[in-house]
Amino acid sequence: MVPFVQTSVLRPLTAMLVVWAAVSSAAGQDASIALGSNSPRIVFLMTRRPPREQLAKQTLEQVLASHSLSKYTFTRKVVIEQGASNHAFPILTLNPYFASSPDELLSSYIHEQLHWHLRSRAAQQQAAIAELRRLYPRVPVGLPASAENEYSTYGHLVDCYLEILADRELLGAERTAVVIHGKPWYTWIYTTVLTDEKQIAGVVDRHQLRVP
Repeated sequence: MVPFVQTSVLRPLTAMLVVWAAVSSAAGQDASIALGSNSPRIVFLMTRRPPREQLAKQTLEQVLASHSLSKYTFTRKVVIEQGASNHAFPILTLNPYFASSPDELLSSYIHEQLHWHLRSRAAQQQAAIAELRRLYPRVPVGLPASAENEYSTYGHLVDCYLEILADRELLGAERTAVVIHGKPWYTWIYTTVLTDEKQIAGVVDRHQLRVP
């Protein structure tokens, strides 16, 4: 889960974000949309539909149409809700904070999808967390550095590592670096993953947590 953080705590982005304008008005009812031959069918569940939510939906549709995301799709229902925190369960929910930033929105979407991947490997994930506790016996808790508790912080070391791998595959190394260094939350987690990437990769591999 990636909480929504107020503007007052955001760090400056390391590069200018790409801005996309909305290209069309959205339909008035929830829709199941197949976006390209290699894209999964995603069901958007939206109720209030303020302009920012509509823009986020349109941007995500464009992202889905531009990338083959079948490998990273573990749930097909998506809620876009202004004022909500990003979270994976029970329904993948995204705040429209990155509505105008396709790379950042893609990364957030993949982050939450990967929680579903890890939940299906609960035993391996728990074993990986136990190993990470030994490697990092003291971790920060709370925003903007880390997750809401120690267990979630250790779990996010795995999720964020897998997110970075996926971003590199889909966006390339340079765009991924801009996205990750511009994250306003989980700053300790992402920094640790990048600094100790080889070590965390070993934990992920030993517990077979990579996306096949």
